Amino acid sequence: MKVLVAMSGGVDSSVTAYLLKKEGYEVEGVYFKLHKNEEYHKENIKNVQKVASYLNIPYRVVDFGESFEKEVYDYFVKSYKEGLTPNPCVVCNRVIKLGLLVSYARKEGFDKIATGHYAAIKEGFIAEAKDKSKDQSYFLAFVKRENLPFVLFPLSSLLKEEVKEIAKNIEVLKDIAKQKESTEICFVEDGYVDILKKHYEIDLPGRVVDKDGKEIGEHRGYMHYTIGKRRGFRVFGATEPHYVLKIDAKENRIVVGKKEELDVLEFEIEDINFFINEKSFDSFVKIRYKSPKIPCKVKVEGDRAKVFLKKSVQGVAPGQAAVFYDKERVIGGGWIKG
Repeated sequence: MKVLVAMSGGVDSSVTAYLLKKEGYEVEGVYFKLHKNEEYHKENIKNVQKVASYLNIPYRVVDFGESFEKEVYDYFVKSYKEGLTPNPCVVCNRVIKLGLLVSYARKEGFDKIATGHYAAIKEGFIAEAKDKSKDQSYFLAFVKRENLPFVLFPLSSLLKEEVKEIAKNIEVLKDIAKQKESTEICFVEDGYVDILKKHYEIDLPGRVVDKDGKEIGEHRGYMHYTIGKRRGFRVFGATEPHYVLKIDAKENRIVVGKKEELDVLEFEIEDINFFINEKSFDSFVKIRYKSPKIPCKVKVEGDRAKVFLKKSVQGVAPGQAAVFYDKERVIGGGWIKG
């Protein structure tokens, strides 16, 4: 079986290629460029070359930059302009890594693609990996279901420490295993605000209001804030912390309140991507990558749904992905509506 392995130059994708070669697959690596940071690419491609040479496999470099800029980067920037909190990794996995790459591999005559994701595919569903601390199933909830049979996740049954142990025992992977892991968004070098400054004037002082619309303070520009933030704005005469409850991009104002005012028991989602056909069901939802699963009831209405939580949660941010689970299986996702 001919497998195209997405190789980033990091330890996870390198071990993925190693495991597949060891199992007898016909392996080829692919490094895809997504942005214009050439220094970043140069370093990563050097690692890919080393691993490919050791495994005696070919590799190729493919430029997906145009699609990435249009579908992921522009979406990221536009979301903040609209007062939303984007999740570019979710979009990238759907459109690029398990979207465009699948189409490319099919066209090039491969039987499967493989990635270093910590996730599994069970009975046609995305599912959690064995290593719950590294599990990336949340980021895959919007992938097209028809692409899943074409995908392999060789790290699904391994703990991160086991992956590192494999790497430590292979000369060429030793140094890669010691590299600091990248946890940030790949095209954001410092902070997201630095990206926005390239496109917009973001230092636009505005009003801070309470839930009733009463002016109680001032801020330095709504794009500096996300839901739940408690610093960087001024509340006149405040004696206790205030938190961002809502961002009003149109009026350049932020709504703030006490910590308990962040509590949410229900919200709506749009542009849903469900892998089941039920219109009303009980499940568990994650409102952020690292948030716990909260039991909930979901009622689907067309391409939208209402989510009723069994217990309140804080930090529900419009623009973020809500991902739904039936135990370990991902049963779908939707974008939190403002």
